[in-house]
Amino acid sequence: MKVGYLGPKATFTELAVSKVFQGFEYEPYSTIPESIDAIVEKEVDLAVVPVENALEGSVNITLDYLTHMVDIPIVGEITLPIKQHLMVHPHNKDQWRDVSKVFSHSHAIAQCHKFLHTHFKGVPIESISSTAAAAKMIMEQPELNAAAIANELAAKEYGLAIVQKNIHDFDFNHTSFFVLSEQGLDFEEISGSSHYKTTLMVTLPSDQAGALHQVLSAFAWRKLNLSKIESRPMKTGIGNYFFIIDIEMKLDDVLIPGAIAELEALGCGVKVLGSYPTVMVNLD
Repeated sequence: MKVGYLGPKATFTELAVSKVFQGFEYEPYSTIPESIDAIVEKEVDLAVVPVENALEGSVNITLDYLTHMVDIPIVGEITLPIKQHLMVHPHNKDQWRDVSKVFSHSHAIAQCHKFLHTHFKGVPIESISSTAAAAKMIMEQPELNAAAIANELAAKEYGLAIVQKNIHDFDFNHTSFFVLSEQGLDFEEISGSSHYKTTLMVTLPSDQAGALHQVLSAFAWRKLNLSKIESRPMKTGIGNYFFIIDIEMKLDDVLIPGAIAELEALGCGVKVLGSYPTVMVNLD
């Protein structure tokens, strides 16, 4: 089977893919929409795209594309620790403290603020499309004597020397990735995880006072544990929103269907985006 993912090679998305889908064929794509569209166009059997970071929050393009543009179920979720490293071209390993510039993705730069402020104050920090792209550029242009912030896979892929490990500000930083497929993929068997989550898209009836309170009550009295509730614009006008709700259990025959029926009776629109296993991978 072929796995599409947000590329280029050696992104954190590929690192997540490599930890779970061993023995599969991988295909990188330039953007999240391209990764998802590859499923629709039958180029890949499944796709892995980032959906949430512990520090930066939700990846809105992923949520919006799944709710507005395509109808592809979520079949799994992978959560990956985010460990950022400073790397340089091997020729510049001994001069890493004197680099002229540091390149990385904007999120990675923000996640390493304290380190950069302490060790590279006054050195230009430039944001580019991905951490992997930064690593690739450093390898191709050794004359820059510049550094990249990226993961260990990027250093290995592009032959760079890691000169400072774990330069991120917070050790608890993680990113979650959705696994998407139309083929009824058994992610529980692949991942070995039996911990499930169910994700719903809920639209509220217009101009009804207390509607959100009623929605939450439908879950509360059934003792359904919600791990996330997030609003996203309907894209139909200012003030029009829907909600993404994560329930910490597998879709059953009674509790979640009962909650959905109650919401629909209140005039809400409800769509199940997926009920799927979640797995936390280890980088050690």
